[in-house]
Amino acid sequence: MNAIAHDAVVDEAVLNDAELKARFTTDVLPLADVLQRGARRLTRNDADAEDLLQETLIRAYKGFRHFNDGTNLKAWLFRIQHNQWINAYRWKERRPAEVLSEEITDRELAGYGAHLSTGLRSAEAEVLDSLPDSEVRDALGRLSEGFRMVLYYADVQGYTYAETAVLMDIPIGTVMSRVSRARTQLRGALADTTSARGRSVCGPAVARHRRPQGNPATRRATVGACSARCAPRDISAQSSAE
Repeated sequence: MNAIAHDAVVDEAVLNDAELKARFTTDVLPLADVLQRGARRLTRNDADAEDLLQETLIRAYKGFRHFNDGTNLKAWLFRIQHNQWINAYRWKERRPAEVLSEEITDRELAGYGAHLSTGLRSAEAEVLDSLPDSEVRDALGRLSEGFRMVLYYADVQGYTYAETAVLMDIPIGTVMSRVSRARTQLRGALADTTSARGRSVCGPAVARHRRPQGNPATRRATVGACSARCAPRDISAQSSAE
């Protein structure tokens, strides 16, 4: 390549980089606040959230030249962020003494058992396996994949319905419908479990999931299930005693 051709290539590369930076600044940076909130929900820590945000933006910039116009940008960014968080979580798992058990319990309360085409299990499935409450894990496992995913994003990770719709690339109305139906199914599954195991299970289960640090959606499902199944049994027992 002669000097003139080389200079032309360099000039074109510089121009392309300038255009890329301009597009990134215009399209991506305005979404930084949304990504910051998502990072805070995932990490439960301001410092870690800032690190996750920065890593997300760096990864997004590196891959932005390959981003196809017309693709859902917010969903693309959320997926990068979620993958970065999962990678950090796996790294922390190799240092268990440095991970608070309550942090894992709070944020790992969902998942699904699908496998990625690479043969690696999905991030949500790994999260599901780390859940310490076998009853809730089993109940979630009986939900369909679509219901598990919508609960994972909307209830466990705390994304809004609009953000969940973006992540799953479905209408917000579908998200609302699935969340409602999934919660009903989860409540029923937990009710069946507690009914089968008997009244002695309900008291500890309700007490455990009424703790402030528990997941709100799971608390509602567990308390509702136990109330529906156990309260009538208590009334009958009291009537017999009287």
